[in-house]
Amino acid sequence: MQLLEVNNKKTRKLFHKIAHLIYKDDENWAAPIIGQIEKLFNPGKNPSFKDGEAIRWVLVNDEGDCVGRIAAFVNYSKAKTFEQPTAGCGYFECVDDQDCANKLFDTARDWLAERGMEAMDGPVNFGENYMNWGLLVDGFLPQGYGMPYNPPYYQKLFGNYGFQLYFKQFSYHLDYSVPFPERFWKIAGWVAQKPGYSFKHFNYNETEKFIKDFCYIYDEAWRFHEHFKPLDPQDLRDFLKDSKAVLDPEMIWFAYHEEEPIALFVMIPDINQILHKLDGKLNFINMMKFLYYKKKKVMTRTRILIMGVIPKFQKSGIESAIFWCQDKLMKKKPQYTEVELSWAGDFNPKIISLYESVGGKHVKTHHTLRYLFDRNKPFERAAIIGEEKEQ
Repeated sequence: MQLLEVNNKKTRKLFHKIAHLIYKDDENWAAPIIGQIEKLFNPGKNPSFKDGEAIRWVLVNDEGDCVGRIAAFVNYSKAKTFEQPTAGCGYFECVDDQDCANKLFDTARDWLAERGMEAMDGPVNFGENYMNWGLLVDGFLPQGYGMPYNPPYYQKLFGNYGFQLYFKQFSYHLDYSVPFPERFWKIAGWVAQKPGYSFKHFNYNETEKFIKDFCYIYDEAWRFHEHFKPLDPQDLRDFLKDSKAVLDPEMIWFAYHEEEPIALFVMIPDINQILHKLDGKLNFINMMKFLYYKKKKVMTRTRILIMGVIPKFQKSGIESAIFWCQDKLMKKKPQYTEVELSWAGDFNPKIISLYESVGGKHVKTHHTLRYLFDRNKPFERAAIIGEEKEQ
């Protein structure tokens, strides 16, 4: 076996080809757009390179066939927020062979160790955790946009190497043909119409205002989470630019109290229902296909990317009020019949309770795994929000 760094046209082609070989007979997988993945590894297009590094490899056998791939990346400022400096590995694909998997994991570990890291999380993304984060272990259903999908045997490959569970991620599905619980709507409507509260959905004419509000809410809502890192406004600008063909401004909500931004909600159409038909390529013909399928309203699912409420209003029912506002708009978009509420970490019981309160059914589980380079060091799972660690 031979490891090749991905740094030219040939190795980039192998990097993408192995995924198509792994999933060639799997109808649940949707090939991601190749150009979007390449942007993640382009220092000029991924803000994570401002304080980080990334590298990727492909593994070929003696016959020259690609049998696996992996990427390793480190965000130095985030790594330092952990007790042991922690980076990540991801974009892992591999045949069902532990020796091949071990070779890939060893390579990522050694590269990260050379950069002062003492642990790696995987499989994760070189960016924010609402995209491509975690290993699917239960609920092998059609892949939602931005949610990882993998063969069941990957759990064995990671586990046998020594990765341990850091936290669980739960995804819920909401059937829009089933009415929300009456009690929920009663509370939601009451909160939404209280004096002082207002709700606005995003519009591109006020992009910078909403980016400012988004960053304020995000930083306030997650400030007390373990390993918090403030949001970079440029990440949002890039996301809005890259996703403009997909985003529906009416699915992005902001809540205000006396004009102060207090909550955010971002939902997107599940474009994997179209990408499934495009084989990862966004050439001219496929662009025309994309626009055709979008116009034909073949997307029937949406995915909630993120919800956040600043601490002062977290027990006010404001999340319910946002759902109340969104539901009024969804009635005008009858093509959407299902929502994926993803993802809720097991360290965040509040969001789990919210998803269950609206009638969400737990259908998928992902695991974020961690590997400590010092195999004798005690392992600790992610702390529950609001609970202090024992001294």
